[in-house]
Amino acid sequence: MAKASDNYTAQSDSAFEDQVVKIYRCAKVVKGGRKFSFAALVVVGDRNGTVGIGYCKANEVPNAVEKAVKEARKNTVKVALNEGTITHEVVGKCRATQVRLLPASSGTGVIAGLSSRAVLELAGVHNVLTKIYGSTSPKNVVKATLDGLCKLKSREEVKSLRGVELEI
Repeated sequence: MAKASDNYTAQSDSAFEDQVVKIYRCAKVVKGGRKFSFAALVVVGDRNGTVGIGYCKANEVPNAVEKAVKEARKNTVKVALNEGTITHEVVGKCRATQVRLLPASSGTGVIAGLSSRAVLELAGVHNVLTKIYGSTSPKNVVKATLDGLCKLKSREEVKSLRGVELEI
């Protein structure tokens, strides 16, 4: 998972909403039959620039979801937004997946697949265009989307890095 150390925030507020992206079922064959275990991929966010993802396994679905939510709250990051959209075009990568995020004008909405949409909406993005290249596995898409959001820089950060004044 992409984590920027300067963007890291550890919050346990109840302001976070969570959304289950996917439940994975695994079967193990034992002497008495099959034994099932489950894994949950969960996204949490406050719809105001903070988002995190969690992936955990357990023997039952509710336990897996609960553990994943707990992990996602620990792994939250702060992202730079600009009036309901992202600040600039960016490409997020995770293994064989690339997610291209493009800022959109007001009223466009979130044009994204199910996995990317969960991350973007809980981060607080209202207008964005996305395109996924390569693997469309939900785990990789969620991680690549978060990687792209972590790469965003605000106008103030760019000003301080370059040491110049930016004009509108």
